Amino acid sequence: MRPLPAGGEPGPVITRRSWLRLLAWSAAGLVLVLAALSAYALVYPARMPPAVGEIVENITGANPHPVQLMRPQNAPLSAVALLGKQIFFDPTLSASGMQSCASCHSPQHSYAPDNAFPVQLGGAHMTQTGYRPPPSLAYLYRQAPFSIGPDQGDTDVPVDMTQLATQAAGMQRAQKTALAAPAAAAMVPQGGLFWDGRADTLQNQALGPLTNPVEMANATEEDVARKLLQTKYLDQFKQIFGPSIVSNPSLLVSEAMFAVGRYQIEDQSFHAFTSKYDYWLEGKTRLTHAELHGLQLFNDKDKANCAGCHLSQPSRDGLPPVFTDTQYEALGVPRNPAIPANKDPKYFDMGVCGPFRDDLAKQTQYCGMFLTPTLRNVAERKVFFHNGVYHDLKQVMDFYNLRNTEPAKIYPRDASGKVQKYNDLPPQYQANIDSADAPFDRKFGDQPAMTDQDIQDIIAFMKTLSDGYKE
Repeated sequence: MRPLPAGGEPGPVITRRSWLRLLAWSAAGLVLVLAALSAYALVYPARMPPAVGEIVENITGANPHPVQLMRPQNAPLSAVALLGKQIFFDPTLSASGMQSCASCHSPQHSYAPDNAFPVQLGGAHMTQTGYRPPPSLAYLYRQAPFSIGPDQGDTDVPVDMTQLATQAAGMQRAQKTALAAPAAAAMVPQGGLFWDGRADTLQNQALGPLTNPVEMANATEEDVARKLLQTKYLDQFKQIFGPSIVSNPSLLVSEAMFAVGRYQIEDQSFHAFTSKYDYWLEGKTRLTHAELHGLQLFNDKDKANCAGCHLSQPSRDGLPPVFTDTQYEALGVPRNPAIPANKDPKYFDMGVCGPFRDDLAKQTQYCGMFLTPTLRNVAERKVFFHNGVYHDLKQVMDFYNLRNTEPAKIYPRDASGKVQKYNDLPPQYQANIDSADAPFDRKFGDQPAMTDQDIQDIIAFMKTLSDGYKE
């Protein structure tokens, strides 16, 4: 029996068992607090410190830094845009009577072709072949006019492209680094429409196929005007532009193309911003581990470095990313023997310096450069690059990964067995091809920048850029 403490009265005795019980209760309380904090962090990662938010992002795929995206206003189409919609879908405006704008720019296929042909059939009898795959018309509403160097903005003075190109010729090319703004304004071609930027406005772009002999094949704009005068929507022209429009063929065609441009600007389907990635940016959904890892690689300047050209971050004022810097690059993709024009060994499509634009033909530092397209809805496309040489994203990613490290897997061999690297650009212009930006900064025999699993994860991420996402 324990002795009584001084004074003869029993006092509190802290036994080892009591200590253990107290510690157990304290630990249980701490666990409950940590569990509550963890649960709160999982549900509300944006309210956590950045380091905690990143941990939660890697565990759950939630965006710890959600933003509010400023999408274009969704409103009923104006009368002009409604007229433009009818023109867009009207095959009677073609020489064959079988081809409309929508024939090569299908709304069900993100306003790109609905087939896997590298070039489309057209012409007066639908037997002529084109030279390039039609690019998507989606996400062009923010495209600036073609320029060399910074956007020239509003000016009444005509821009001399040759003079600008000459001034820029001696400047070192800026390196493309994911998630990093260039130190100086890029003095390279940027903006414009078509693969070579030869159209500055949606209005001018719409007119091009109408008078192209291998597309809608009208011989002149007057032919287009005569067809417009026979349409069932001619009265809408009169109501919008006045009765005299029918007696002015040039103005009739101009206003028709303006209407097509308005349709593309006003109709939300051309820039829906309804992809999983958009909702993830807003904190409304979560990425899978593969998608999140793919995004991290996409943004990794030493790995895929995709975001160096395909900008992935919202603007400071909340505009959603359109996944292009709208600049021009010479990538050196292999020649596509499936294009009929390429059967002529002397024929080369050199983009900015020809053959479909001639104002910069003498600026040979741009030969082989083509517009960087948006990657939105890229997983829905069936042909890739300006010559449609590839048909799936795995082939595209293998090109980026192996072009320099294992070129024999990318290019054909000649009769002697030598690999014909950069075989779709004349040798005198091959110095224009990008070999500075990752992953092209690797040399022959180096370890490729990405593993096969990395590539699969990047593709998983790119699939999150398709519009129409539903959980």
